[in-house]
Amino acid sequence: MFKFIICIAIAYLLGNISGGMIFGKLLFNKDIRDYGSKNAGTTNALRVFGIKAGALTFIVDVLKSLLACFIGMKLLGLSGILLAGIFVVIGHNWPMFLNFKGGKGIASSFGFIMFLDYKIAIVAIIIFIIIVILTKYISLGSMLTTTLVLPISYIFFGYRNIYVLLTFLFLASLSIFRHNSNIIRLINGNENKIKIKK
Repeated sequence: MFKFIICIAIAYLLGNISGGMIFGKLLFNKDIRDYGSKNAGTTNALRVFGIKAGALTFIVDVLKSLLACFIGMKLLGLSGILLAGIFVVIGHNWPMFLNFKGGKGIASSFGFIMFLDYKIAIVAIIIFIIIVILTKYISLGSMLTTTLVLPISYIFFGYRNIYVLLTFLFLASLSIFRHNSNIIRLINGNENKIKIKK
């Protein structure tokens, strides 16, 4: 039980590390949550601060997830990886050190998937890129990709572990929940298409 608590705590605290906040402050001396969608994640960093800040934010948010999963694996094996994957995303989405105003968990979810199985991660990133190129909607690409990870892992990669599949389902549900305002805008036809600041 102690290892479970430690795993959850470390993953959640690592999730609190916000690439968007770090590079917004370092490069522009601005709080990313005051601009754009007021979200601290990769997409808003890309929109508000440009490609460099967006890429750096993505890297940080993926790396913290990889580190959390690595620690989880050392503590509890597969169970630790799954726990870390869930709680690093929760920490990213609702960071206590940032007044619970974080991102939407896509980059952190991707880091977890990459750690669990890089082949699924490669397929996921390809699907995401295709959807965004075709639609210009990052939000749609994010939601569809996280939702498709479960059936892809089951059908094409032979994943049958119920806890792995439930973790995929949970992260997909979190993604949809965090994109609720985007869903409304998509339905109404006024969702913002990707327009990168240079």
